[in-house]
Amino acid sequence: MVVRKRKKNVKQRGSKTHGWGAMKKHRGAGNRGGRGMAGTGKKGDANKPTKWHDKRYFGKHGFIKHGVAKKAVPVNLSYFEDKIDGLVKKGLAQKKEDFYVVDVKKLGFSKVLGCGKLTKRFKISSPLFSKEAVDKIKKAGGEVIETRPVKKPAEKPTIEKPVEKTEEK
Repeated sequence: MVVRKRKKNVKQRGSKTHGWGAMKKHRGAGNRGGRGMAGTGKKGDANKPTKWHDKRYFGKHGFIKHGVAKKAVPVNLSYFEDKIDGLVKKGLAQKKEDFYVVDVKKLGFSKVLGCGKLTKRFKISSPLFSKEAVDKIKKAGGEVIETRPVKKPAEKPTIEKPVEKTEEK
């Protein structure tokens, strides 16, 4: 048995509303005040008071720049000079022989700056040091341990040319 059915678009020819009732019912995003965050303008006055209390409704939030280095969290040498006894008591630093051994990462810092005078000997391990900090630590008889991994330059890949095959006849 052959089924004979008219196409939907053929049935709707000559129809003003194409099955959606009144013309105003099917106008796309304009029917609902826009897409997404749109529609809170002149004609959205009734909605505005409900949006004002939400601080994150308007504007852009949370954009992260990719490829930008994170800022270092610095600490001065004067911090260690003043607070080393408290750090040893809390277990965040150790005293070994004549040296105070400090891991800056454990304290939540990532760079040591050279502000302050050192009267004690320190072994400080950190990802980053300023030149002045290195000089002051070494002058006081201490040691600098840089924990940041050193990047080796990548080797350039060699490109081999393909060998042409010759056909023998």
